[in-house]
Amino acid sequence: MSFVSRRNFIVQTGCTLAAPFLNLKESSGETPSPDIIYFNGKIVTVDSAFSIAQAVAIRGDRFLAVGSNADILNLAGRNTQKIDLEGCTVLPGLIEAHAHPESASLSETDYPLPNPVTVDECLTWIKMRAAQIPDGEWIIHPKLFPTRLNEMRSPTLKELDAVAPNNPVFLNAAYGGMINSAAMQVSGITPNTEHSGLLRDPQTGKLTGIILVTALGLLKRPAVKNYSVQERAEALEKMFYLYNKVGFTGVTSGGWQIKNLDLYHYMRNNQMLTLRVFANIWVNFPFKDNSPEEIKHSIETLGCKTSDGDEWIKIGRLKTTIDGGILTGTAYLREPWGEKAGEVYGIDDPDYRGIVQMTPDEFANLVRPAAEAEWSMTAHCTGGGGVDLMLDAYEKVNDTDDVSSLRFSIIHGNFYTPEAMTRAKRFNVIADMQPAWFYKDADAMLYILGKERIKTFHPYRSLFKAGVVVSAGSDHMIILDDKDSINPYSPWLAMWSMITRKTQRGATIVPEEAITREQALRCYTINNAYASFEENSKGSVETGKYADMVVIDRDFLKCPEDVIKDIQVKMTMVGGEVVYGGL
Repeated sequence: MSFVSRRNFIVQTGCTLAAPFLNLKESSGETPSPDIIYFNGKIVTVDSAFSIAQAVAIRGDRFLAVGSNADILNLAGRNTQKIDLEGCTVLPGLIEAHAHPESASLSETDYPLPNPVTVDECLTWIKMRAAQIPDGEWIIHPKLFPTRLNEMRSPTLKELDAVAPNNPVFLNAAYGGMINSAAMQVSGITPNTEHSGLLRDPQTGKLTGIILVTALGLLKRPAVKNYSVQERAEALEKMFYLYNKVGFTGVTSGGWQIKNLDLYHYMRNNQMLTLRVFANIWVNFPFKDNSPEEIKHSIETLGCKTSDGDEWIKIGRLKTTIDGGILTGTAYLREPWGEKAGEVYGIDDPDYRGIVQMTPDEFANLVRPAAEAEWSMTAHCTGGGGVDLMLDAYEKVNDTDDVSSLRFSIIHGNFYTPEAMTRAKRFNVIADMQPAWFYKDADAMLYILGKERIKTFHPYRSLFKAGVVVSAGSDHMIILDDKDSINPYSPWLAMWSMITRKTQRGATIVPEEAITREQALRCYTINNAYASFEENSKGSVETGKYADMVVIDRDFLKCPEDVIKDIQVKMTMVGGEVVYGGL
């Protein structure tokens, strides 16, 4: 048996999508005139041949024709607007494959957040906040990762207590973090509290303040601030403008509740959407101990499935969580983390491989009914052991039902062996990667894991060679700035890192895994369109596709390598409408 393929949902226009130039006849027999023509440029189409054109014609929200200056200008009618690109480079609209704009947009509503690079900068901010707020009020940094500090450690419990003795402090590292004594006190955590997620000094047995994801529920944190739909929409509109500013025309929301999709519909109804949204949906029902029938019923109650929606808002994949994170030492690896885990993460168990939240069978028991209901599946998974676990589950389902048309994915993944790549290709599993993680974290991973294991960390060239579709995103979570955010969402910085294998700390790590500019661009265009089942309607500048494009200030394919990260966008267009800049 094979799952029924639903992937012919793309709106068909009657156009030959791959044609570089097309004479499109109206019912009267006349050639329809374009609304606008951009000419005298370098149009990097990212079609199957990666062809370069000079001009593009747009009618309504679609590309009407792509080709030479002469051919495209010949289509101009009496009312066609003609704009000289003056040699500028045009790319397809870029697509952000994994971000959390909903939370990021609100992250600096109350006060600016720092992105410290040293322990001292972190402590200075905490001391400043303690002076600004009443005693007893929490100081929380929503995403602060110890391995990204130059010292490659969190502030110690003693250091935190010194700068904020009267305020609970929580430095949230997503799948773990650091707390001070005041946070322990208000949370009822005492020296006698026994929990594997509360780490202790191996010499003294005292709590260190390091807390793993399994113990985060112990913290008595303040309630999350409520915002009205209008406030959330206005914040997200500003966030999307910043995404447009760096060239994005589409985004995959990394994980969202079904009920919260009302926010996007509110934005569309109020003409606030300037990005096409593919929204992954969190599994919000129990499934580990449930029967297939119970899981199937829970999935049916969601009332939708992957690709439901329209050209602006589509339902993405069904998402769950496999492990923790590489920056807290909770990612599930193929072998133990090793001796450096004690030094960096405070985890001294020599057999420790990370945290795993389910078995392959448990994950497969969710995947099978989801696939039968025509959902594409994915999961947060940051370690190589988690990658293998997900592939084991996908293989279990594929043994009886061909899942290739559903394009399952692995979010993050990070560590791919040749065997894992072969299996991912066999089941058509997409590698949903975050190049910013390589830029930010490869130095730490090299230090912790060593020269051999680092070879499997973000092996882009090998993934391409194996035929695995690599989609690229940022996992942007907080802070609005494109390069100083956590995680930086600048696609130009990300592509530069993929092309050069350079990191924030100035190292070049495993340079043999560098990819070409063409490949990097594909990761942010046609590959991301494929990942959302929309390769027939976006992701390249081709006749009949949505007129999503970006004009940049230099030649991406020819400019010096080290200036790629500094590319500036002159104009971003979505569906024939300019949403940023102009010419």
